[in-house]
Amino acid sequence: MKLKLDENGNVVLADGKPVYIHDDGKEIPFDAGAAMQKIAQLNGEAKSHREAREAAEVLAKKFEGIEDPAAALKALQTIKNLDDKKLIDAGEAEKVKAELAAAYEGRLKGKDEELSKLQGQLHTELIGGSFSRSKTIAEKLAIPADIAQSFFGQRFKVEDGKVVAYDSNGSKLYSRVKPGELAGFDEALETLIDSYPHKDSILKSSGSSGSGSGGNTGGGSSSSAKSLADCKTDAERVAYLQANTK
Repeated sequence: MKLKLDENGNVVLADGKPVYIHDDGKEIPFDAGAAMQKIAQLNGEAKSHREAREAAEVLAKKFEGIEDPAAALKALQTIKNLDDKKLIDAGEAEKVKAELAAAYEGRLKGKDEELSKLQGQLHTELIGGSFSRSKTIAEKLAIPADIAQSFFGQRFKVEDGKVVAYDSNGSKLYSRVKPGELAGFDEALETLIDSYPHKDSILKSSGSSGSGSGGNTGGGSSSSAKSLADCKTDAERVAYLQANTK
């Protein structure tokens, strides 16, 4: 790019502006005033960019060592939430803990009720099953297993999954056959029967007791029955036992 000169070597002007001939041959007047304003503008913008860059560098030094900006921002947001009390305050925390405790207690109560129910079922099965399967009752007693259980059942408990017998003093019954061990069900039941004052009334007849044995010929009623063998129904047997064990 060069100035355009006339034949006398003077600068050619256009609207008071010197004309320049560009490399492509175009002739364009040069507005020096506008050029100076543009240069000043560009210098101002350059200064602003430089100052912003310097400020950014100073700020960046404050965060040296932070490898995860996202995590840092999250931490800052958490702090802001704390400052703004957007997280659970002390009162609400206590409320939450109380609700959790209530829910836990409710579930625990439900578990206790379920456990109690299962223990009851286990007690019924172990003790009731022992009476129903007892050889002692089948071979020696004149009363059915359910009546024997209603009479002697309270002397048996389930402990650690096993049936344990107790005497009238509340002491555990130990085996005579296996010293040092607890008595088995039938052995314990025989011991309880032997200690029963009216055991003859619940034992099966040996066949030598006279006319009152066998087919119950003699016709005694439940109210006047002299022995359990005279009772004809379970209800009569229960009434007889209750009347003779008071």
